[in-house]
Amino acid sequence: QPGFETGPVIDGYGPTAAVPGAATIPADTAFKVSFDTREKADEGEPNRLLITTARFLNMHARAGVGPENIHLAAVIHGKAVKDVTKTASDSLPLIEALKKHNVRIIVCGQSAAYYGVTTDDLAPGVEMALSAMTAHAQLQQGGYTLNPF
Repeated sequence: QPGFETGPVIDGYGPTAAVPGAATIPADTAFKVSFDTREKADEGEPNRLLITTARFLNMHARAGVGPENIHLAAVIHGKAVKDVTKTASDSLPLIEALKKHNVRIIVCGQSAAYYGVTTDDLAPGVEMALSAMTAHAQLQQGGYTLNPF
């Protein structure tokens, strides 16, 4: 869309637009946010939740929040677990970019077991949890808020 740009943290993914008049976010703001999806990517596209995660990072960095103050986690379950495997070529470059910025990508072990995905199948840096419910509980105990996507 016109007026939307990627970056400044994740180039090529997570386009955002400037919002004149938006409330200022103090530069010392710290975010700990988790996202959740079970929706599989559209053919030929990276998983939409991963794009949203990149967008959150880009948007807030552009608004003046230091990337070191933005802690994100993406919890993946259902059919979406296949989008974070070594064979998910459409998502791999984005996974790599997110991992470089310490974004946690966590797979539901129950969904993985259902779809025959093992830890060896996961893209580098993707974590396996006992379940998505477990991952969210642990993230919330660590101060993360769940962003409704």
